[in-house]
Amino acid sequence: MFFLCSSFVFPVGGFLYNNRYSGDQVFRITPREEKEVKLLQSILGHMKVDLWQPNSATLICLNNTVDAHVKRNDTRRLHTHLQRENIDYRVFISDLQREIQKQTGSRSSRKRRSETQYDYEVYHSLDEIQSWMFEMNRTHSDLVDMFSVGKSYEGRPLYVLQIGKRSRQQKKAVWIDCGVHAREWIGPAFCQWFVKEAINSYQYDSVTRRLLNQLSFYIMPVFNVDGYHFSWTTDRFWRKTRSKNHKFHCRGTDANRNWKVKWCEEGASSHPCDDTYCGPFPESEPEVKAVAKFLRKNRKRVKAYISIHAYAQMLLYPYSYKYATIPNFSCVESAAHSAVSALYSAYGVRYRYGPASTTLYVSSGSSIDWAYRNGISYAFAFELRDTGYYGFLLPESLISPTCTETLRAVKAIASGLLKKCEVDKDTFPYI
Repeated sequence: MFFLCSSFVFPVGGFLYNNRYSGDQVFRITPREEKEVKLLQSILGHMKVDLWQPNSATLICLNNTVDAHVKRNDTRRLHTHLQRENIDYRVFISDLQREIQKQTGSRSSRKRRSETQYDYEVYHSLDEIQSWMFEMNRTHSDLVDMFSVGKSYEGRPLYVLQIGKRSRQQKKAVWIDCGVHAREWIGPAFCQWFVKEAINSYQYDSVTRRLLNQLSFYIMPVFNVDGYHFSWTTDRFWRKTRSKNHKFHCRGTDANRNWKVKWCEEGASSHPCDDTYCGPFPESEPEVKAVAKFLRKNRKRVKAYISIHAYAQMLLYPYSYKYATIPNFSCVESAAHSAVSALYSAYGVRYRYGPASTTLYVSSGSSIDWAYRNGISYAFAFELRDTGYYGFLLPESLISPTCTETLRAVKAIASGLLKKCEVDKDTFPYI
C-alpha cells in the first residue's frame, strides 16, 4: 500500500526561486587549442560562472566540452569574449528559468495516480522522501529496516534503508548512496526506484529474490540532506553541504572531496567559496563522518560501494586521485563492463566506463577512493543521464527510463558479488 507522502503542494519553479534564473543561460564551449584553454580558464574564472562540467576551471582541457551556467548580466559579455577569440561554443539553454519550470511543471497540476499511491516518476522534496522511507519501513518490515547513521550540519537525521531478507548469519552487503551533490535530483529518484523495484519484484523475479536473500543493501536516498533541501527552497543549482565557514561568508563543502584519502590534493580546492572546496579537514562534514564511521564499522561485510551522481553517462571506479591501475583491475573492469552492457540492453544508452582519473578527471578526497582504500574492493560512481542537453534539469519524463536502465547495471554488479572474482590479497594491501 503506497501513500501520498505530503498533503501540501510544494512549489517548484518561478514562484519558489523568485525568478532568480530568468534570462540566465547555459553555454557549451569547446576549446580547440591550448591557448583557448588558458583563455577560457581566465574568462570563466573572472566571471565567476557556475560550472556544470567540469566543476572547476582548473579542469578545463583541450577538446573537452565545458558547460557553464552564466548569469543574465554576464551573458552578453561572454558572447563577446568567445566570438572575439573565435572559440567554438553554442547556447544549450537560452532561458534557465523556463527550463526549471519545464523540468517539473507546476506542482499543483502534476499527475497524481491516486491519493494512496506514491509517484516514482516525479522528483520529491526531502520531507516527502523521508516520509516515504518511514512508510516503506512500516509496510514492508519483512524486507526493510530503517535507521539513522547520524545527523547533518543543520541537525537533520541521516536515514538509511536496509533492504534484504532477514537472516541469522551476517550477509555480504552493498552500500548505495544518492544525493551527495544537492542539484543532482535524479540520484535520490534512483534510490527510491531501487527500493520500490526490490520490494515489488521480490516475489516474482528470481534474480531479485536471490540478491535479497543472499545480500543486504544499504540505501541512503539523500546523503546531503541540508544541501538537497536548499536546492528545493532557495538555489536549484546548489552543490555542496551547508556548513558554515568562520572566515568566509561562503557556505558548504564538496561532500565528494572531504574523505580521508589524498585529501585536498589535485582536483580539490582549499578555498571555501569554490564548488570543489575540500573542507577545513578530512571528514569535517558530519554527513561524511557519519557514513565513513558506519562503513568502517561494517567493513568486513560491505563488499561493494556505489555512489549515484549526474551527469555524464559514465561508470567510474578508482583511482580518482592518480593515474594508476588498481590491483584488482581485471575484476573491477569486468564488473563495470557487465554493468554498462546490462544498462545498454534496456534502451541502447551508451555509458563510458573506466578509472575516474582518466575517464572523467582527477579528484582527491573522493568517496570511491576512500571506500577502496578501506577494503571495499568494488567501489563505483555512476554519472547518470544525460550528456549535457538537459544537464541537471533532466525532465521527469526521463526518470523511468534512466532508473530502469541503471537498476539493470546495479543488479549486474550485485550479482557479480555472488560469484566474486578472486582478489589476490598480497597485491591488494587494503583488504
